[in-house]
Amino acid sequence: MSTTRKAIIVGAGIAGLATALRLRQIGWEPVVFERAPARRTGGYVLHLSGLGYEAAERLNILTELRQRHFGAFDLVFVKPDGRLRFSARARDVEAMLGGRNLNLLRSDVEAVLYDAVRDQVDIRFDAELQDIEQDATGVRAVFADGTVESADLLIGADGRHSKVRSLLFGPEETFRRDLNHMVAAFMLDRLPETLGERVFTSLATTGRTLGILNIGPDRTAGIFAYHTTDPAAELARGSAQALADRYGDLGWIVPDLLDRLRHSQAVHFDSGSEIVLGQWSKQRVVLLGDSAWLMPIYAGYGASLAIGAADRLGTALAEAQGDIPAALHVWETALHPEARKKQRIGRRNARVQIPRSPFHLVLRDLPVRIATSAPAARLRRLLPA
Repeated sequence: MSTTRKAIIVGAGIAGLATALRLRQIGWEPVVFERAPARRTGGYVLHLSGLGYEAAERLNILTELRQRHFGAFDLVFVKPDGRLRFSARARDVEAMLGGRNLNLLRSDVEAVLYDAVRDQVDIRFDAELQDIEQDATGVRAVFADGTVESADLLIGADGRHSKVRSLLFGPEETFRRDLNHMVAAFMLDRLPETLGERVFTSLATTGRTLGILNIGPDRTAGIFAYHTTDPAAELARGSAQALADRYGDLGWIVPDLLDRLRHSQAVHFDSGSEIVLGQWSKQRVVLLGDSAWLMPIYAGYGASLAIGAADRLGTALAEAQGDIPAALHVWETALHPEARKKQRIGRRNARVQIPRSPFHLVLRDLPVRIATSAPAARLRRLLPA
């Protein structure tokens, strides 16, 4: 007679919820613990592709994600005073990205996953992990309110500043690789008046960039990213002061943005970095998502790899017939090359997207200029569909 296996999942973001959904599919009983008092909203724009797109099909959430997909958009590149540098049409951008690619807000992906699992998975908010104990028979998690939960497996999906990782492998500083830039992502309550609807507007000067994307009424996302050799000092100043120092000399819409962000509590401000670990698991505890392989933001693959990894973890556990350490080894060995490859792409893209010189600014724009040019459009029409 088979016994239902139980999993503790720490973190109710994309990685944690996708893992809970996949484990339910294979007959496990996941319990999700989230440190925050409620689901987070807002966040940045992401692309779902590759492993993530394939996994969304198998998790039966692709239809719901497609409904949230905001499609391609016009690209407008401007000078520091707001004058046009060049632009690209949405249809050319869509052709460049390909068909199996969804443009989504992080909060929308999380909402779809939450709706898929909330009626079949126990999700507990305001639950702060304190300690982990494990042996050959199981794992126990101790929380700040005194709760002790036992399970067959514990999955740390608690993000870039993971508590599970620190308990398992040590301080974050040991595994974090700073990439010498800062990122501030935010949502705006209204579109700046000079910008177009359903348009991504980008401004870049040496060492810094700004992007604003409108995806519909009351849905405008923005991102500041700039070069720095001292991320710790930037974090110590806080987002309002750091952004004012770096962008305060610019005109156009920038003063208005800085003023609005100065009074906002919903700015995600952190160093551009990645997590590099030689292994992601020990016995019956495993890391998944940003806690294991934090992607550089310009990899554009963090959510995709998290959902794809959750799907593959479920498959490995189902095929292992109860040998959990063996399943984790198989899963991890297969996934490590993909994570390392995408991190390399992210590091390369960051150097291009935050141009260090006028020459690098030209390099940043060149692929888009070529891919959306008239000759490229004619070539695509000649190729088989």
